[in-house]
Amino acid sequence: MSRKAFVTLLTAPGYLPGVLVLHDSLLSVGSQYPLVVMATPSLSPEARAVVAKRGIAIRDIDHLYPAEGKHVLADHDARFRDTWTKLKAFELVEYERVVMLDADMIVRRNMDHLLEMELAKDWIAAAHVCACNPRRLSHYPEDWKPENCAHTAVQHPTADPPPVTATSPRPYTQLNGGLVVLHPDTQVMQQITDYIWTSPRIPTYSFPDQDLLTDFFQGRWKPLSWRYNALKTLRNIHPQLWRDDEVHCLHYILHDKPWKQPRGTGGDYEEVNGWWWERYEAIGREMEVSDPEGWKLVDAHVAHG
Repeated sequence: MSRKAFVTLLTAPGYLPGVLVLHDSLLSVGSQYPLVVMATPSLSPEARAVVAKRGIAIRDIDHLYPAEGKHVLADHDARFRDTWTKLKAFELVEYERVVMLDADMIVRRNMDHLLEMELAKDWIAAAHVCACNPRRLSHYPEDWKPENCAHTAVQHPTADPPPVTATSPRPYTQLNGGLVVLHPDTQVMQQITDYIWTSPRIPTYSFPDQDLLTDFFQGRWKPLSWRYNALKTLRNIHPQLWRDDEVHCLHYILHDKPWKQPRGTGGDYEEVNGWWWERYEAIGREMEVSDPEGWKLVDAHVAHG
């Protein structure tokens, strides 16, 4: 068994389309490392069977939440309730290093080097948040504005994030939790669990897992290029840095996932959604032959118009 892996979370069949496309995209770029799905008890046996038949390893974990009533999400962000459970990646001590990925991602260029790069055992690596808040959501932090966004300071052909100094805006110190390179460790997992249950900071978090990681690994976070967590919004908000052919991992952030928008209805994101749809449709042609019942379950969670 490989001692390194890409890892994602699956708690319900609604994200099956995303997981299958993520897996297929890793295969398409020739990754030598497996994708492991962390599955909670809430995931149905039928969904588990689909994952297994695609040759994806399943690792059982339990849900992870703060104490009841300690953390309240805005209605707009209710989808983040399960993101605390992503942190269970630190529990996977059978691996010496993992890259934790959200299921709403596709890999466009090989990034096995993230599992091989130099990174201290008690550090993580991740890309910055985009702090532009283009939709001006009122529950987002007040200092989330374009002039404070670390991505604003990046100009192609430079891809490296800006240095963080004592006078940098606060968002320069904040990471996006969609892709995180980490070393599983039982002691760290326990410390994170204790932090979730006891820290007075928990009620203040807008984005559960990534706010916690930003705080917990303060001073122990290696910033990665935007290319490893290429938020789909960056393509429009930060054209000065974006190049399609430089994207290693595309992240379909926000609630309008590609599989929830029929082809032709993606608006500003129609082209990047099309990259997801091309891969999904290819999987469908294969599964309609190899696992027709499984395909019915997957496709039931996809909007076709």
